[in-house]
Amino acid sequence: LFPVGELDKPEVRAIASKLGLRTHDKKDSTGICFIGERKFKDFLEQYLPAQPGVIESVDGETVGEHAGLMFYTYGQRQGLGIGGLSDHDEAPWYVVDKDLKSNVLLVAQGSEHQMLFSSQLLAGKPAWVNKQPDAMPLSCTAKVRYRQPDQQCLISNNTEGLLQVDFTTPQRAVTPGQYVVFYQDERCLGGAIIEQFCR
Repeated sequence: LFPVGELDKPEVRAIASKLGLRTHDKKDSTGICFIGERKFKDFLEQYLPAQPGVIESVDGETVGEHAGLMFYTYGQRQGLGIGGLSDHDEAPWYVVDKDLKSNVLLVAQGSEHQMLFSSQLLAGKPAWVNKQPDAMPLSCTAKVRYRQPDQQCLISNNTEGLLQVDFTTPQRAVTPGQYVVFYQDERCLGGAIIEQFCR
């Protein structure tokens, strides 16, 4: 079904170069295909009104202002506009949460800050490739980000009808609205929409 599925991107590029395909050195696409060459922020502003608010540290200190929560992602480091604060150490700031009710962007310093990691998530609307697994809890692996190595986990049904996914190792920047995808060895079992992360 996928003729190059076993190959890494550099291997595919090398083959394409050998065959004289002009796309062998084409820049990787990292944007959203349907918005074209526009900046993502500009695209969003056309459809959603931005609501600026404050940026707070996990200690409750106001450290800056944000342009609108929709412009920031969990785990984001660049573009926060709060680097080099005189009364803080030099460690970079990262988005660790968004408080939608109070319009506050929550940040913490350091790439290993505990608030960046979640050991559990809840996910809804599962879509299984063949059928729902017969036995729960199910031990398998999962991915919460593109290109992430498989992560060992245990899936169970919780009392609210959601899938509860417990990871052996805490996961960085688990993001509600994104998908968690489940695997057993090389076989994709299915996926579900992340509704909530639990630290």
